[in-house]
Amino acid sequence: DDIETAKQSLLRFAKEESKVLDEPATYVGLHLLNNSSVDVVMQAWVKTDDFNDVLYSMNERIYKEFGAQGLNFPFPQMDVHIKKDINV
Repeated sequence: DDIETAKQSLLRFAKEESKVLDEPATYVGLHLLNNSSVDVVMQAWVKTDDFNDVLYSMNERIYKEFGAQGLNFPFPQMDVHIKKDINV
């Protein structure tokens, strides 16, 4: 998936969320390269009382809108290949 699309989407989501403060600026960056995922982090400042509301609404928006932008959520996957050994 396109990392720049993900980063720009997250920055836009933060800008459109009225409870996210303008200063300090929101940060979005590549956090980890895991076995089954590429983890992107977003750090946005909010008032303490707004933290949970913003966290949950951002997570829901990401879940709903990333797919429409061609961004997928990777899930662990294992491929098993079974070969018949004729010498047994």
